[in-house]
Amino acid sequence: MNKLSNHLIFYCMFLAVNLSFAQQSSYTSFFSGDKADVQTPTEGVCVMMGGASENDTAMKWFLHHSGGGDIVVLRASGSDGYNDYMYSELGANVNSVETIVFNNVLASRDPYVINQIRNAEGLWLAGGDQWMYYSFWKGTAIDTAINYLINEKHVPVGGTSAGMAVLGSIINTAQNGGVTSEGALTDPYNDYVNISNEYFIDEPILKNIITDTHYDNPDRKGRHVAFIARSMKDYGVLAKGIACEEYTAICIDERGIATVYGDHEGQDFAYFVQANCAMPNDAEICRAGVPLTWDRDHKAIKVYKVAGNNAGNNTFDLNDWLTGTGGSWQDWYVVNGVLKVNANGSAPDCSIVGTSNPSNDDSKIKALPAIANDVVTVSIPQNSADHAITITNAMGQVVYKNNAVFASVQINISQWQPGLYIVHLSDNNNKMSARFVKE
Repeated sequence: MNKLSNHLIFYCMFLAVNLSFAQQSSYTSFFSGDKADVQTPTEGVCVMMGGASENDTAMKWFLHHSGGGDIVVLRASGSDGYNDYMYSELGANVNSVETIVFNNVLASRDPYVINQIRNAEGLWLAGGDQWMYYSFWKGTAIDTAINYLINEKHVPVGGTSAGMAVLGSIINTAQNGGVTSEGALTDPYNDYVNISNEYFIDEPILKNIITDTHYDNPDRKGRHVAFIARSMKDYGVLAKGIACEEYTAICIDERGIATVYGDHEGQDFAYFVQANCAMPNDAEICRAGVPLTWDRDHKAIKVYKVAGNNAGNNTFDLNDWLTGTGGSWQDWYVVNGVLKVNANGSAPDCSIVGTSNPSNDDSKIKALPAIANDVVTVSIPQNSADHAITITNAMGQVVYKNNAVFASVQINISQWQPGLYIVHLSDNNNKMSARFVKE
């Protein structure tokens, strides 16, 4: 055998050894419990925590809904801190707890990692850096496996801090690092405001919701508002926000009821943030290089602030974003880049969502119901002559047109994106409009 052949053999062996080492070191696994896979009855609940120590009561609730199965913890830094806590310290009966630490992006293609996630009866996303989660997992088999657990296997999924930050369908990716409230409100399009609505983790109850954590820090609320304003403008959706203070946990059951837990009675709060129903409800000024203004008569943003406790007495209904127990409404607004909070606010009045008038006034165009899921009925004034209707989304894009509406028309909107829509009527005599919201 000549020297060239020897060099080739050595080089191939070198590549094989290093490839094997890279695959092995792409993740680190810490395992507690029985390695035999079990299958248990599960419930597809969601748990979110604010970023300090975990709330034991909420975590027990999370483990209970796994049916005692196998729990997988994903993280991109740290070690095995969850293993003993979940497996033995809480007194919950689970088959196993495995923490998988992603050391690099290669772990997202590893068959063992993918298989362990898919076989889990509960998935927990630890704190850390959400940009690592987003950049490591998005568009990979890990992303697919997580969505399989949520939407097909229906297992409990939850996270804290960065783990909570990636659960909404709109996320602050933190690609360029963190952003302060001052930075986001002074310029909502600065380089540190990185939000995305691209398909990632698909938790249906968190559709068009952007989360934030560590809300004890007064520097969080303003940036969260800027994220929501940007989302409404950029994506044409009625974006909402859910936030936790550091020792607060939110447990969302399969009915969409969010129960708030806290370690310190009357001191740990969750926040449910939404644009006011009264139209128009988008930010007056939201553009690059200019301070955000989102005022709307000092009632731009409606916030339900609710205290958590270990009894889980206080709740908020994510089906209507209106019904809550144990909390109070606040009005938030932004003027020239400064967030203002009125702690004595009022609940949103969604009956005034559109210009449609539900009375018997036949002189106005109507789009009913004002908040719709599947079908909206557009009624035309009786005195209108030949006319056409056009429907645009909040970004001004035409999504529907009908040139021959005589009295009323029912429109199937079930496949439309959630958000605000405007119906335009044009005939020989009038130009009118009405609004409705697709949930």
